[in-house]
Order: sequence, then C-alpha cells, then structure tokens
Amino acid sequence: MGGGTSITYEDSCLDEDFSFLSSSLAPRDTLSLQNKDNRVNEKSGLDFGEVSEERKETSSSADFVVSERKRLSIYQEILQSYDELKIDSKNLKEAKEKILRYRPGTWTEKVGGLKLCDYDVPETTCLLLVGPSGSGKSSLINRISKVLDDDKFAPERAQISYNSLIGDGTYFLREFMIPRESNSICLYDTRSLSDNSHENSKMLKNWMTKGVRHGELVVRSRDTRRLSKSLKCKAGKKGFFSSKRRKVNFVICIVNGLSVLNAMENDRSDLEERYIEAIVSTFNCPYLSFKDDKPVLVLTHGDVLSLSDRARVRVYLGELLGIPPTKQIFDIPDCDDLVTESAIIGMLRYTLEHADRNFPQKSNVIMNKVHKISLSLFMILLILGIGFGIGLEQNKFMHQYHAPQAQTPQPETCSRIVQDMRPNVDVPENEPKIERRNLKVPNKEPKIKRRNLKVPTKEPKIEWHKIRHIW
Repeated sequence: MGGGTSITYEDSCLDEDFSFLSSSLAPRDTLSLQNKDNRVNEKSGLDFGEVSEERKETSSSADFVVSERKRLSIYQEILQSYDELKIDSKNLKEAKEKILRYRPGTWTEKVGGLKLCDYDVPETTCLLLVGPSGSGKSSLINRISKVLDDDKFAPERAQISYNSLIGDGTYFLREFMIPRESNSICLYDTRSLSDNSHENSKMLKNWMTKGVRHGELVVRSRDTRRLSKSLKCKAGKKGFFSSKRRKVNFVICIVNGLSVLNAMENDRSDLEERYIEAIVSTFNCPYLSFKDDKPVLVLTHGDVLSLSDRARVRVYLGELLGIPPTKQIFDIPDCDDLVTESAIIGMLRYTLEHADRNFPQKSNVIMNKVHKISLSLFMILLILGIGFGIGLEQNKFMHQYHAPQAQTPQPETCSRIVQDMRPNVDVPENEPKIERRNLKVPNKEPKIKRRNLKVPTKEPKIEWHKIRHIW
C-alpha cells in the first residue's frame, strides 16, 4: 500500500502542470530516447532562437551548427536523467552505502609519491553551503538528512524561513552532522548573501581562511540597529557557542531555479539582475575554489517547475558559469523520489571526492614545526656549549695556578742526617752536587723518628791525609 502511495506522489510531483510559470511546458513523454531534435524543440518548449540570432552574427555557420547540436545533446541528456525508470535501485543503494561508510581521506588519490599519511586529513569533512536569500539552504540540509538517515518522517533539523522577504532566515552558523550519529561529514548552514558583493567577498574570505564555528553570529554593516540588538541578545545566551573551528573542505552553492527562470524569460528587473550578478560573483569568488576545482552548484525549487524548464535552467547556468550542466550542476527539488535521492547521492559523492583530493600536505606544517623546534634546541645547545667551554677554561686556569705549589718538594728535614757519621769528622764546605730525582711526594709527610744527636761544642780537627778519597 505504501508503494502505491509513493508512486502517486512521485508522479504528481513530476507531472503537475504549472501553466502559469511558462507558456510552453514539457509533457512526460519528452523523456523518451527516440525523441528527435525537432521533436524535442517542439514538445519541450526549448527555444534558442534569440540566442541563435546573436551567435549567427559573430560566428560561422559551421561553429553555429556544432554549438547548437552540443546544447541540444546536453538538454536531452538532462531530460533523460529525470526518468525514474532509468535509475537502477541496486546501484543507487550501493552508492548510498559508500557515502554512509565514508571516512575523510577515502577518495584521496596517491599522486606524486604521496600516501594518505602525508596529508593533513581532518576528523570531519566540512561542506559549506552558500547562496542568496531564499535559495533553499536549510531545506537542502533537511532533504539530505532524511535521505541518509533513511527516515522520511523525521522532524526537520534546520529552521526554514517561510517568508524570505522579512528576513535572511539563518543568522548564526549551524553545524549538522550527516548522518546524525556520524562525525565524518558535516554541513554548515550560513547566512544568506547580501546585495553588496564587497561585503559578500569579505564574509566568504573570513569563512574560508579562518574557518567556521558552530553558533557564530554573522553580522553585517547594513543591519538595522534593532536587528543588531536582537541578534546580540540571542548570541549572549549561554550554552550555544562552540569554540572549535573547522576548516572548510569544499563549497556547495545553492540557487533558486524559479528566480533564475524568471531572469531568463522576462526583461530583467533590478532585483533579478542583482540576483544573477550575486550568483556569478559568488561562484567565481577565488576563496571558494580549491586550485582548479570550482564549487558544486545545486538547483532548488525544481518541484514548482516543469522538466523542460529545469533542464533549460541547468543549461543556462552551465554556460553562464562555465561548468558542465550534467556533471557539476545537481537538480534537487523538495520531493521524495528516486530521482531526488539519486541527485543527492551524486552531489555528495562529487563534493566528498573533490574535498579528499584537496587536503593539504602535512609536510609543510611538519617542516615548519621541526624548523622552529630545531632552532630553539640549537640555541639552547649553543648557550650550554658556551657555558661549558667557559667552565673548562676557568678550571684549566685554576689548575695551572695551583700546580706549581703542589709540585714544590717539601723541605728535607733529615737529608743531612747521617747515622754513621763519626763525631770526629768534619763535613767539607764544598760539598759535591748530588742529582735529585723528581720523586712523588705523598700528600702526607711520613713521620720520621728523629734521633737526639749530640753536637760537639768544639770544632773537631780534620786529618786531611786520611780523608783523601772523599775529594
């Protein structure tokens, strides 16, 4: 019973006729592969006549024919992607399982001899949603959450603005983990872009260079005093502000398909002209690109457009922004069907894969840290070495200063004592020199027993003829 209800809802979402939005709408039979070029132009209401007249004036007929055939081929490919019968539910389930099993770095390519450990892989891949007011950022987060949580009846997580004319909707940066219990993917809902391109560029630069933080208030210079006071009062409440910043790994630009279609068909008013300029300036902002990888574009509010109008808008935006409409522009309406689920899975796969490709290398960070640490260690070792050298020189100087005193021989108190000296023998005045050897003097002088010799009072007579052998 549930299956029958689902089919009826899907058909009503895709086939409902909104004749007040366009004078020529595409019926469901335009999805057939057998449609010829002229048949597609007739039934879908695809009219490139005005553009063709302009191009004929500046290009040759051959280039004109090739360009028109290419545009028509892309248009047919987009129309065929809306055919639910061509979606393989088994392949869609496998693709969804890959998103659920995703971990940061899953699709990082091993190029240049680098491995996954050589990259600065974050704990959570952060995807930033940006777009004009009323583009449907919060609605897209709710739609993605329902698809990956596999709960179509779950309450909406992001606050949706019913009337975008009375405010910008989201004033605080909000972080949403996808799925709820995972920490691998997070989507950041942001405040809408303003009409001032300079202010938008400054805000985007701040997010892309300094990171985003959950609960951070986004204030503009053009906010009224009453609005600023109200926002500061809300921001002052405790328990809502987080101190952890996340680095943005990829960007998703959101545009309202209905607003783009009105700017395409009618004479552009100032409001519509500013809307298109905001899309172009935001998408081409250099801070949102990762090297050559530009942001992904999501088209919303397709549930109120016909299939042909949705295809026309995608082709127009592809030519306006210079990106492939079938590969980098995803049409995600507010519908519960396989086509919408397939577009969500394809968009997430594209963003996550390109985010993994652009993770920064870890070598620069590590080398900077190693350089700082090595420099500090070198300075410390240099100071210690200088101090150690000064200490050695001082120790050597003190050793040389005390060395002569230590090597001075102690006075020989008993060197002149002769035990066998006869009392009648006189010692000659000119005593022969005796070589003295450098003997090691012990630290402590040995105790020598001294004899009490009796020194004669009278000088003895020396018989020189008897001591001739001495000299």
